[in-house]
Amino acid sequence: MCFHRALFFLLYLAIVCIGECSKRNVLLIIADDAGFETEVYNNSVVRTPHLRSLAQRSLVFQNAFSSVSSCSPSRSTILTGLPQHQNGMYGLHQGVHHFDSFDGIQSLPLLLRQSNIHTGIIGKKHVGPGSVYPFDFAYTEENNSVLQVGRNITRIKLLVRKFFQTHKEEAGERAEKLDRAVEEGEGGKRGEDERPFFLYVAFHDTHRCGHSQPQYGAFCEKFGNGQSGMGRIPDWTPEYYTPEQVKVPDFVQDTPAARADLAAQYTTVSRLDQGMGLVLQELREAGYENNTLVIYSSDNGIPFPNGRTNLYHSGIAEPMLVSSPEHRERWGDTCRAYVSLLDITPTILDWFSIPYPSYRIPGVSTAPVHLTGRSLLPALEAEPGTWHTLFASQSLHEVTMYYPIRSVLQGAYHLLHNLNYRMPFPIDQDFYVSPTFQDLLNRTQSGKPTRWFKTLQEYYYRDRWELYDIRSDPGERRNLVLDPSHRAVLESLRQGLEKWQWDTGDPWVCGPDYVLEDKLEPHCRPLYNGL
Repeated sequence: MCFHRALFFLLYLAIVCIGECSKRNVLLIIADDAGFETEVYNNSVVRTPHLRSLAQRSLVFQNAFSSVSSCSPSRSTILTGLPQHQNGMYGLHQGVHHFDSFDGIQSLPLLLRQSNIHTGIIGKKHVGPGSVYPFDFAYTEENNSVLQVGRNITRIKLLVRKFFQTHKEEAGERAEKLDRAVEEGEGGKRGEDERPFFLYVAFHDTHRCGHSQPQYGAFCEKFGNGQSGMGRIPDWTPEYYTPEQVKVPDFVQDTPAARADLAAQYTTVSRLDQGMGLVLQELREAGYENNTLVIYSSDNGIPFPNGRTNLYHSGIAEPMLVSSPEHRERWGDTCRAYVSLLDITPTILDWFSIPYPSYRIPGVSTAPVHLTGRSLLPALEAEPGTWHTLFASQSLHEVTMYYPIRSVLQGAYHLLHNLNYRMPFPIDQDFYVSPTFQDLLNRTQSGKPTRWFKTLQEYYYRDRWELYDIRSDPGERRNLVLDPSHRAVLESLRQGLEKWQWDTGDPWVCGPDYVLEDKLEPHCRPLYNGL
């Protein structure tokens, strides 16, 4: 009986794919500063039925990480497959920060366009220049309000619908031209299929907005809720939570102020979830569900203490769901292999069978560029046995926040190198005005217990090297650098991290005790600066 059922299932997949898998598409959904506050990752408080439904059709990754903990740099790594120090997006893109990727970078949307794949972006772009990140269809903060294209889920739904309509109209026009060409004897095939698409939906939830739009609440949780002056998002049914309900992460202080802050965040998680439900419904109704690879993740850790802008586990650990209509055997399963947002570009290129080009970045490096991430498609078939090493690289967030960090996560161990360790760790404007951080400041200044696992002084001033055993110490509270029994582990991780820096052309590879001189041997020249 089991054999016949398995045979029937395989025949069913074959029949489905004959009609629906001839053209592969991709829907990439990236949340903003989102974490594990969902039912998928065992938070039973936040109601996220649409994410839960997607997880049932996905492989759920338990150890996914960003390679940088900052918005623009992370989005640049997602869309290039290259760490921020290699692609040039060292910090935030917008306003006075003004960081851009190098002009010669061969980004994912650029490679897809060159391969005749229809590209679209809806929501928060936050990278540049436009010549490096071109999209055929674009509704972003560059031509719209980011609140409207990133948080107004009704507007997002309609834009997704418009993309699919445009895609089909373009296919119809192309078919008509080909038919005319055939009739006029100019060659070609009659009625060719529409070309594949890549649609990138970048929600602005669950980013804070207390610095930019404080009238809408700490997380813009009031935006569009129908109350006076807030406007109304027709497709959103706000979900509210009390401070007593929330599950406080172990890296956040458990105080009334932090709990209220988390409750506001939960409301925007629910809006994100409902928005994802609308996007996936549009995908189904357009007839693309059974030939579209769907990837969901976020750009960096949540905007709380020890979170975003840090390379600690709490700053780079990400949710990740990958749903493939061609790999149903692992739907609903979990994967414990270490994966990175650097893997998204090679995964999408693999899905479309597009090779990564051989090229050099003009004026930056004479070494050929290569991807250090990998395609995730093999993990959709079987659990990887050797994916246990990841690297991360942080340089800036805001332009004034210079605090370069490099890290390697391998098996049970996490090593961080704080290059600027004699300076205090910087705090971004957005996080500074948050109720949670103000609570830490006020408690510290008044001498009250912070109920946090470290002091602000310890948060600001860090050791140059930090080594943690994340299996016995998941909160990363005991630095093992000076432990003699971990000397061999420390040296092995340092060597691996340095090799990755050289392989990826990291300008910071010699710092802070040496200066990089490409034309001299050895390339790292001593400064004798006492470090």
